[in-house]
Amino acid sequence: MSTNNVPEKVIAVGVVLADQTRRVADEHLDELEKLIESAGGAVAAKILAKRKAPDPASFIGSGKAEEIKRLAEKGSVSLIVFDDELSPAQTRNLEKIIGTKVIDRSALILDIFASRARSREARTQVELAQLEYMLPRLTRQWSHLERQAGGIGTRGVGETQLEIDRRIVRTRIGQLKGELHKIEQTRHTQRKSRAAAFTVALVGYTNAGKSTLFNRLTGGSAWAVDKLFATLDAKSQRMSFPMPRTTVAIDTVGFVRKLPHHLVASFRSTMEEAVNADLVLHVIDSSHEEQALVGEEVLRELGIPEERVIDVFNKDDLSRGYEVSESRGSYTGTSRPRDRATISALTGRGIDKLVETIRERELAGGEVLHLEIPHEQSRMLAKLHDVAEVYEQRPADRVTRVTAWIPQNAVHEFVHFSLSHSRKFAKVG
Repeated sequence: MSTNNVPEKVIAVGVVLADQTRRVADEHLDELEKLIESAGGAVAAKILAKRKAPDPASFIGSGKAEEIKRLAEKGSVSLIVFDDELSPAQTRNLEKIIGTKVIDRSALILDIFASRARSREARTQVELAQLEYMLPRLTRQWSHLERQAGGIGTRGVGETQLEIDRRIVRTRIGQLKGELHKIEQTRHTQRKSRAAAFTVALVGYTNAGKSTLFNRLTGGSAWAVDKLFATLDAKSQRMSFPMPRTTVAIDTVGFVRKLPHHLVASFRSTMEEAVNADLVLHVIDSSHEEQALVGEEVLRELGIPEERVIDVFNKDDLSRGYEVSESRGSYTGTSRPRDRATISALTGRGIDKLVETIRERELAGGEVLHLEIPHEQSRMLAKLHDVAEVYEQRPADRVTRVTAWIPQNAVHEFVHFSLSHSRKFAKVG
């Protein structure tokens, strides 16, 4: 969006509809400004148009479009960004009136994703979303080529240039979907290799602090910066705290309001990490509770059960001592309060309590047993290592003494070797 490190001047445009409040519309426009800045642009002005319903021809009406034209000319603005998705016809009509390039929120987010995509999977997902967004808009780009070839000897020749372009795009979309399917199979294989580990997925609104929390939990160095969609790729790393089992944290791509449905579909494979995780941490910016509604909607769409979710209210260091009340979280629509934690991923406040909550969730799925397995039962010892987390193993005269955490569905196979039962986790020295 910027050239020669000079930010492109942009006007951000939003609409207050009859069923909206001015406050909500202002918040959405403020977020659009952050998205524009994340793309490398500079907002020269923000415009809010009040309408009962969007204008079918130009979304905001010709009068407001003329007002934006004058503002753009006065401020040497080269781009207009709308907070809502525009139809190809609306975009075309607005550009005719304003005389400046017009894009919508979807195109802006796609631009940001394209600039941030690093891995093969992310690049494939972004290209697929861009092409699916572009396909119905090819008429606008190729209007000068829409005529059928004519003249003697050319009647019935076949496709127009526009049809050829559409066919090329559809073919490429098919290829990309095939590539994504292969990538998903690889990801599935990777998940199977982690089957013995307890997986904790971090999800939530973009810029809620997921990557900072990921680094705090793992001792890692994932890129964490105060920008929307700073990272796109799911990352996984073993937690650095002593846990009952091998525990892997997974960072995922952030949510955002009005996320283009093309991106939702394309990045669904990335979000499958959350679907398949043993535990999901829904990271929420404590100062923007409304953003939690977006996260809740995505979690419901993904079909993640309530009992696998912990609400993590982050950025406690910025909330000036604000405490999460029992009434907060009522947006979930559930009849019971679910586990929650208040933390500052930046300073580390509340992290120990969060880790303890994760530890309790792990232990609830099995039991810590102290076993004496006879030497002649070596197969059972080998099986124990396959299904359990072995903390300590010491040979004795006739038996091997083992302390291990065993999943609940396998406890019955080993309980008769047990000396005592314990649900209390103690770090083995």
